[in-house]
Amino acid sequence: LGKCLLSPIVLAAYAYNRSLSELGPGGRNEGEPGVLCQLFAFLMAFFGLAPTLLLLAMALECWLSLGHPYFYRRHLTRRLGATLGPAAAGLCALFCALPLLGFGVPMQYCPGTWCFIRMAGGGPRQLGFPVLYASLMGLLVLAIGACNVSSMRHLYGMARRQPRRGPPAAAAPRMEELDHLILLGLMTVLFTICSLPLIIRAYMGAFAADFNENADLSALRFLSVNSIVDPWVFIIFRTSVFRMFVRRVCRRLN
Repeated sequence: LGKCLLSPIVLAAYAYNRSLSELGPGGRNEGEPGVLCQLFAFLMAFFGLAPTLLLLAMALECWLSLGHPYFYRRHLTRRLGATLGPAAAGLCALFCALPLLGFGVPMQYCPGTWCFIRMAGGGPRQLGFPVLYASLMGLLVLAIGACNVSSMRHLYGMARRQPRRGPPAAAAPRMEELDHLILLGLMTVLFTICSLPLIIRAYMGAFAADFNENADLSALRFLSVNSIVDPWVFIIFRTSVFRMFVRRVCRRLN
């Protein structure tokens, strides 16, 4: 959904050879980014935070189902799962709308086809939101990493308890757990690498007064790469050929 909403705006800016502020109506005050740029900044912030919150919900569910199956069976219902998505989206939308109300400043980045919250320069009112955003992202990254590491530990324990010798049917559950273990590890590393640059840049801009537009743009690109690469990792890893390759490598190592 994020790519479908954001990509046409970028493609239109390139097609008309104009910046986002020039492409849409102007801002309310002189020097303020245009309405389209403000909308783009809101969508960038929202689609950076909302999937992270959903990833935390998925990581928590995985951790509870593996480590606390009785609690999971008793308290987690389909109704709760159905309400988590809209609730997470609503909370993220309210939080990311704060710059539109004056707490934080949307900014257009070179070459004029990106807009995000200004991460350096200005007073506490302008820099409070990026610091708060980065802090929230950092807490979510830590929580997701902790849940996934715990889930991986449970999966590894389950794989070790499976019989090593015997018919193929007996070895299948062990290999399936190893498949999930490697997939979870890959996605955790990717997610952490792609999220950290934005968190670091927000703190450096606020506390070290380091205004570097190229570095900020690189951090935003890293954040965008995560949502592009993660589904492909999942799709490729779930193919039978790749899983067979991983199983052969595991058998050789054993």
